[in-house]
Amino acid sequence: MARFNRIDVFHKMAEQGMVPLFYHKDVELGKQVLKACYEGGARLLEFTNRGDYAHEVFAELNKYCEAELPEMILGVGSITDPGTASIYMQTGANFVVTPALREDIAFACNRRKVLWSPGCGSLTEICRAEELGCELVKLFPGGTYGPGFIKAIKGPQPWTNIMPTGGVSPTAENLKGWFDAGVTCVGMGSQMISKDILDNKDFDKLKQRVADTLALIATLKK
Repeated sequence: MARFNRIDVFHKMAEQGMVPLFYHKDVELGKQVLKACYEGGARLLEFTNRGDYAHEVFAELNKYCEAELPEMILGVGSITDPGTASIYMQTGANFVVTPALREDIAFACNRRKVLWSPGCGSLTEICRAEELGCELVKLFPGGTYGPGFIKAIKGPQPWTNIMPTGGVSPTAENLKGWFDAGVTCVGMGSQMISKDILDNKDFDKLKQRVADTLALIATLKK
């Protein structure tokens, strides 16, 4: 079961302003990534569902969070069917992110009152997701649409909460564009937890990058 309820998860996403994305098959490496993000101030992380036995890696990382990083809200992304969503929720996923709008996944998550965030690319999809109870829609791939799309949506629908993923980087110029357009938070994968950090196991660099990005976002949101 999820340790955090969906409303608290949403509020933390909005407060933090960023959801780091990460996958690696090495559990011990994953623990170090989680610890570095946690020490950098992050309290949310999306584990992307990739690779064989990814759900087993997630289960171990979630147990680690419960024991060692009690405030870390670990969720899962890249979910494409309700069966996989259920497996991850059984191992404690606190939120579920999908690349596309799937109503069957919405039903599975709603039954357990787990926050779900579907990838949407049109106003019609966004409206349908909200009708299904979605608090936060994922704009994917964000770089294809850009901040202008979000600004256009927020005009007639200021209540819509959007998280772009893809095309987001931890630079002042990039983040200012997104937050000025009205995003609730951003999703950031390899631009945050980069290949060089993982290859070199430079977790101090990751910790500092997370801390700097969160500080920048806090300034942009004022």
